[in-house]
Amino acid sequence: MNQKSTTALLVALGMATSSLAPLAVPSAAMAQGMFSDVQGSWAQSCISELTQRGIISGYPDGSFRPNNPVTRAEFASMVGKAFPNAARVRAASRFVDVPSNFWAYNAITFASQTGFLSGYPGGVFNPAQNIPRAQVLVSLASGLNYSPTQPVNATLTNYFADASAIPGYAETGIAAATERRLVVNYPDVRYLNPNQLASRAEVSAFLCQALTQTGQIPSVISSQYVAGAATVAQQGQVTAGTRIPVNYTAAEQIVIAPDEAAELTLIVASDIRNSQGEVAIPTGSQVMGQLVPVNGGSQFVARSVVINGRQYALNATSGVITTRKNVRDPNLTRILGSAALGSGAAAIIGGVTGNRQITGGNVLLGGAVAGAVTANQGRNVGKAIRDAAIGAALGAGVAGITGDRTITPKEALTGAALGAAVGGTLDRSTTGEVIVIDPATDLTLTVNSPVSL
Repeated sequence: MNQKSTTALLVALGMATSSLAPLAVPSAAMAQGMFSDVQGSWAQSCISELTQRGIISGYPDGSFRPNNPVTRAEFASMVGKAFPNAARVRAASRFVDVPSNFWAYNAITFASQTGFLSGYPGGVFNPAQNIPRAQVLVSLASGLNYSPTQPVNATLTNYFADASAIPGYAETGIAAATERRLVVNYPDVRYLNPNQLASRAEVSAFLCQALTQTGQIPSVISSQYVAGAATVAQQGQVTAGTRIPVNYTAAEQIVIAPDEAAELTLIVASDIRNSQGEVAIPTGSQVMGQLVPVNGGSQFVARSVVINGRQYALNATSGVITTRKNVRDPNLTRILGSAALGSGAAAIIGGVTGNRQITGGNVLLGGAVAGAVTANQGRNVGKAIRDAAIGAALGAGVAGITGDRTITPKEALTGAALGAAVGGTLDRSTTGEVIVIDPATDLTLTVNSPVSL
């Protein structure tokens, strides 16, 4: 096959598989988002992030073509890849212009069921229609179930010099998207240009903001282009006693051992204002900290908060959570299906019930080493070393058995820590109980000392 035929085949294959556009990405460099025409672009970091996650792709010639428009079918495909776990809230629609063999049929069906996109009168979807900026923002607000908390007209006129151009159908959705920091306006943050066709770069930016606000990726868009971000207080304080509601997006509940410590990142659930009434900590900011054992229960201790990519010290704590369940409680079994487990909790559950379905994938990230330290305090040194050796051997042994040569020293260390945590927890735990945490109700933070921003 000659070079011309090979290129044609790549494009043809891409027609059936791409997310943003039906195009193939033939090189490792492009798979990392290193496109020839986005270097130095305002959206470069975002495009790179989404490319590495398989949400968008480029062209066989090494370009991304950031100014090209996006069709409704292409956008549906992007949404499906960005939010694959979105709940299906309504029955699938049958669109007369989307046959079952259409390349984006499944993506359009998913976007319709999850509320991200709807059709037009007459059962039409218009998959080849280029999508305007207003429609993208309404789609994200709808699919993510965002509603405005402030008067719609006040929000729109406050942030956008061209608010009068926003179509009536889009006003509520765009107000909600603005409050959630989804709106990215380049080069002038004051101009929404709602009826302008959304470019590939702009759609990427909207998706990046949505993924950031739901806690799935770090902030990668400059705040100077994010509507509403400029109002975040650059100086001032959040006073002691301020309450900070938070979410944990990785799981519905958290299950840990009574004597376990685990690293955790929480997401601020609503804007926090300073004494001047300005937004100091916006919705979607990340709170970094650790769950630690306290008085027979567990408490989240915050170390820092990340606001628009900048990190600030934060001294805040949750209440002490003491809700326990016996590992043989049938209700706990139902909880485990949607819960994140600490390494110590996994050890107790597996050791007491013989549940071998508890795997490393269920363990809280960053929990193994902390769990090992906590679980082995005051324990026989020989036993701790024994269990650490077993854990390290497991990490190395996987490579020998499966042929997986990607096991790294870091993974072997994690295996050692997990082995020690498991052994320590089983030696120390006689109750067979774990602590169950509901992030939405149990982890609301109280600021202990003023936060300087």
